[in-house]
Amino acid sequence: MEIFIEPIGKLINEFSKLPGVGKKTAQRYAYKIIDMSEADARAFADAIIGVKRKVKYCKVCGNFTEEDTCAVCRERDRSVICVVKEPKDVAAIEKLHEFKGVYHVLHGVIDPLSGVGPNDIRLKELLARIAEGEGKEVIVATNP
Repeated sequence: MEIFIEPIGKLINEFSKLPGVGKKTAQRYAYKIIDMSEADARAFADAIIGVKRKVKYCKVCGNFTEEDTCAVCRERDRSVICVVKEPKDVAAIEKLHEFKGVYHVLHGVIDPLSGVGPNDIRLKELLARIAEGEGKEVIVATNP
């Protein structure tokens, strides 16, 4: 006999696919959804669908945006490029309100043990930006 009825089991399974969410946390999230009003649950679901439909990667830097080019790439000084591993790193630096340049998001790091090479991350795009005259200074803000 199953512990959870099928709809709850499915919801727990989906939540447990998120990074850092184990079975117990997934169960707590599922129970919270069950306790929500239908309007709140719909708003939650709409937010997920909205992100999937509207958010894309900036064609220049690779950060999240709703446009083809993000606001940072459109408005900032392109002479300084800060290279980061993933979009959440951009958010962390932006919280400081100190950096005035642009970013380049690699979407990963070279990891030969995991089979990730230079062609698997956005390294070519960075080199192309530099070759085009952008980024007189490049700050590598990744974990060594």
